[in-house]
Amino acid sequence: MSSDKLNKNIIIICIDGARNDRVSKSLIFRNYLPGSIFFSQSITYAPYTNSAMFAVFSGTYGNRNGCNSYYASFDFKTKKFKTLTEYLHENNYYTCADVNSQIIIPKHGFEQFTVYDENEADLSERHTNLINHMKSISDKRRNFFLYLHYESIHTGILNSVLKGYTNFSKEYFENRKKNEECYDQLFSKSEIYLKKILDKIKECDLTKNTIILILSDHGISVGEKFGERAYGAFCYDYTIKTFASYIYPELKDKEISNQVRLIDFMPTILEHIGFEIDKKFESLDGESLLSLIEGKAFDEKLAYTETGNPLDQSRPPKRPNVKSVRTSNWKLIFNEHNNTKELYNLIQDPDEKNNLIGKGFDIEKSLWKKLMLIQKKHYINTISSHKY
Repeated sequence: MSSDKLNKNIIIICIDGARNDRVSKSLIFRNYLPGSIFFSQSITYAPYTNSAMFAVFSGTYGNRNGCNSYYASFDFKTKKFKTLTEYLHENNYYTCADVNSQIIIPKHGFEQFTVYDENEADLSERHTNLINHMKSISDKRRNFFLYLHYESIHTGILNSVLKGYTNFSKEYFENRKKNEECYDQLFSKSEIYLKKILDKIKECDLTKNTIILILSDHGISVGEKFGERAYGAFCYDYTIKTFASYIYPELKDKEISNQVRLIDFMPTILEHIGFEIDKKFESLDGESLLSLIEGKAFDEKLAYTETGNPLDQSRPPKRPNVKSVRTSNWKLIFNEHNNTKELYNLIQDPDEKNNLIGKGFDIEKSLWKKLMLIQKKHYINTISSHKY
């Protein structure tokens, strides 16, 4: 794309640790700007940041792209999997990211990549200044891609929970109300931040030609399940069921409750701006959601999530040992570390309290078979979940 041929700008805002249940009640997150499509059932690949976001940027799962643990960011297979940023940069987009760590997203294709101190940075000020900078880029007739990572929920949880408790501290799990209040204070601050950022985008008159994607990499526990005081140990819905708001002024406001995967948004953006998938690279696991956004028939796909439960160790393992496959109605969890399984009817039991494994449900065998296919690196975008 030549510099005189303008396309749509793109802004992705990740609110690290934003819980689905809080977001669903927030007008700022759901439909503050015209053209908001709110996906209320978006499933993350990993309930922790780096593997989740590498999956978002590549449209592929970490069991294929190499980033499948906290330690695996540098194992990302750059020659096999092309990132969203690389697609944009090679088409003359100005690409910019502001993050709290060098390793939470792929750096490939970024012209500007800055790292802030999460305990010191004023993210509202930093990010509004960056939007001003994007305005100047746009005024020069060049498209831009801006990635903003809001870390303050995580920072608060790090200081109040992760540093003070272990995954087996009874004091934490016996004080659910206190945990909820702590989390809600942090979430309220994220609403203030997001409103400022969206208002700044409007003030700069960038909404008319900019795709805005707001999402969360994972949720955070408030004490639901003993053994996970925050995130990253289990594959229950309070951490893996996140959200996404996909915003563009020509779209009609609506909520989409179909299950989607965060890996689906990379191909969605590429299709929306008219870019073809590069066949020289490995196939994607995600698929475009534009047909779903337009109200057309949509074949819901299985969602795969995996993580590394540290158990009684101080650090998580280097390979995933908890894996799950999920449909809108059912979830199968395989705890590889002790060879146990869990099966939940998500419609009747959304809090995942009644394990139905071994109760004779046909869905158990079906989901287990599909999990085994995924373990063999079978392309997950061929696996439909609509029958379940």
